[in-house]
Amino acid sequence: MRITGWKNESSKETEGSAAVFSVGNPVEQSTLTASIEHSVLSARRWVVTMLTLAVASLLVMMASLRFGAEEIGLADSARILLQALRYGDAGTDSSGVIILQVRLPRVLLGFMVGGSLAAVGVGLQALLRNPLADPYVLGISSGAALGAAVAILLGIGTTVLAITTLPLCAFVGGLMAIVIVYRVAASYGRLPIHTLLLAGVILNAIFSALIMFITSIMDPNRSFGMMFWLMGTLAAPSYPAMVALVLYLVVGGSILLWQTQSLNLLTLGEESARSLGVEVETVKKTVFFTSALLTGAVVSVSGMIGFVGMVIPHAVRMVIGADHRLLLPASALVGGTFLVAADTVARTVLAPAEIPVGIVTALGGGPLFIYLLLYRKSGLAL
Repeated sequence: MRITGWKNESSKETEGSAAVFSVGNPVEQSTLTASIEHSVLSARRWVVTMLTLAVASLLVMMASLRFGAEEIGLADSARILLQALRYGDAGTDSSGVIILQVRLPRVLLGFMVGGSLAAVGVGLQALLRNPLADPYVLGISSGAALGAAVAILLGIGTTVLAITTLPLCAFVGGLMAIVIVYRVAASYGRLPIHTLLLAGVILNAIFSALIMFITSIMDPNRSFGMMFWLMGTLAAPSYPAMVALVLYLVVGGSILLWQTQSLNLLTLGEESARSLGVEVETVKKTVFFTSALLTGAVVSVSGMIGFVGMVIPHAVRMVIGADHRLLLPASALVGGTFLVAADTVARTVLAPAEIPVGIVTALGGGPLFIYLLLYRKSGLAL
């Protein structure tokens, strides 16, 4: 049996969804239950929420175009973009070159990377029924980075195949990581979260050591670029590379959106989901496969950017509820907007010098990760 309507949340589903991220604290569970009961999804609410977030995303993206080593006003930025849309270029003036060739690709890349990481975080948190699940924490990002690093070492990164092959190599690395973590943590049909996190941390350390080894045997000029990339960067890509990235993201994002109803039912527990007609093992493999695909695609162009996949879904869930039909696309929009804003800070706070955006997200996400661990341990807000 599959539930396909909009306003169809039963009391049992509401209670199950509320218990997904609880830790046995009655106050927390009752608060989550009340929150979900008052946020039943309707078509109107979905449209209003998505339109609001889309407008906010566009405003942040427009605002980010004006900041940098050379400040360009909003009016000039809008004029350049409109002229480019109308005539296909914005002339040869320096402002037009900066906006169209440097900042706009970077903003678009940041939005795609942040949205993809947030969507993957939603899928993994629903599948594992824990808000601490994240492609960075579970070692998927480092596995993808290792796959891309091996490809670069073999010279693929300097060939015309790099646009399509690097994401594929990173996907293989991410898939290998998630399979290893799952196999290590799974025990008698259960997946203890502490074992899962520990396996992810250990795998991160192993993969990071391998990446450092690869970097150490590279040419010094290439190794410096590799180190900067590993810290997370949104250096302006070429438009053809972004088109190839879009293809990966459209495929992966569509698969995740197709699984949102199954993810809703999985929040009730695997046995309950099976009784409602969900092919649990198929959904698991699909979400794991798609998580590796999306993470590999974005890591191949941006390096390892941590905590977006954990922080954003958790924050959005607290505001709009746990229905994945809305939570997943909303988190993607918020994640993209967040990373665009973080990258704006990274490239302007010490301009003309640039901070890797991975440092900015880690400084914000790391403390929150510690907070969540302590919150789940004690059941008390800090």
